[in-house]
Amino acid sequence: MRARMAIRVSNIEVELREVDLKHKPAAMLQASPKATVPILVCPDKVIAESLDIMLWALQQSDPHDWLKKDYLDEALSLIKYNDNLFKIHLDHYKYADRFPQKPQNEYREKGEVFLQQLEVKLNLHNFILCAEPCLADIAVLPFIRQFAYVDIKWFEASPYIKLKQWLQHWLESKLFKSIMTKHPVWQDNQQALIL
Repeated sequence: MRARMAIRVSNIEVELREVDLKHKPAAMLQASPKATVPILVCPDKVIAESLDIMLWALQQSDPHDWLKKDYLDEALSLIKYNDNLFKIHLDHYKYADRFPQKPQNEYREKGEVFLQQLEVKLNLHNFILCAEPCLADIAVLPFIRQFAYVDIKWFEASPYIKLKQWLQHWLESKLFKSIMTKHPVWQDNQQALIL
């Protein structure tokens, strides 16, 4: 999701190959033995991490200045926390039945520490680090969306007013809607879609 948003905003044309992870095509396995998505196959390298794909795309073309130099270090630090510690709490909360050591609400409370940090930041301006969107907004968006939808009624009743507004802004944006279009599953030897 975040890689697609960065590619879309950078106006870079890529071939899209939607895959069924239960039936991974041979071409995918050849491109990246890691066999996870997303994978970006470039003429000179393969990029197999969504954040790295975002950075690659925005380094090619960044028309909205998402790589704001004044905020890039802070953005990368926040994303690191999101991708590591918050992701663990999200997974435990979302799949609590797989982690019966604690009740689901305890996993949610651990994840809420990050929600609280974002709420404080969003009380200062409309986006996470400044008045305009930057890399941090797009990079954490899919994770916050997942967290919210584990129990949407709880999230809607939660005290995170600014975070709820921020999430709604992105979910209603043309950019987000444009990358959520469903595509047919790609098969080996089939022509790919151009994005």
